[in-house]
Amino acid sequence: MVSVVVADDQEIVRTGLTMILNAQPDIEVVGEATDGRRAVELARRLRPDVCLFDIRMPGLDGIEATRLLAGPAVADPLAVVVITTFDLDEYVYAALRAGAKGFLLKDAGPALLAQAVHAAASGEALIAPSVTTRLLKAFADSGPAAPTKQPIEALTDREEQVLAAVARGRTNSEIASELYITLSTVKTHIASLMTKLGARNRVEVAMWAYETDRVRPTL
Repeated sequence: MVSVVVADDQEIVRTGLTMILNAQPDIEVVGEATDGRRAVELARRLRPDVCLFDIRMPGLDGIEATRLLAGPAVADPLAVVVITTFDLDEYVYAALRAGAKGFLLKDAGPALLAQAVHAAASGEALIAPSVTTRLLKAFADSGPAAPTKQPIEALTDREEQVLAAVARGRTNSEIASELYITLSTVKTHIASLMTKLGARNRVEVAMWAYETDRVRPTL
């Protein structure tokens, strides 16, 4: 059973998200919060498998809450999925830089919401397909003006293929199908990419692919 803490300041939205998730046979909402500060307190106390946070909340917004629970300075980060009504480049950039493992729009639908929660719980990342390539490229372009970190070891041809697929928002299963390799092999390649790139998760792997122009957006 995947445990989830939901945070959204709008009661009707928070209730709807909770109902959708609780309707899944293997997902349970264990806590709800109306603002970011309460969300952080709940998450730290309950240690859910996944936190589902709205970006715009009073007091402490979803991005700062994500940073406190999953940012670079957090020793034992939680998995956070950010969900929002606003399809804005700077929100995606800030949320993923803060450590979020997923980014969804509120019109994504129940199936994609459940997929994002499962992906985050298993260490993967899911970004809404409608925004993946455009927004990954956008935050790569708007990121800090620092030299792109080079891999500690050259990538293999297969790793380059897996890298491109990850950057396009493919799941492990989809990558395995597209490249005709096993799921365990995909996981091995992704683990190797994370080590070589110094990335904490597959979102940072995807960001590196765009920052180095290995993958270009389809607009």
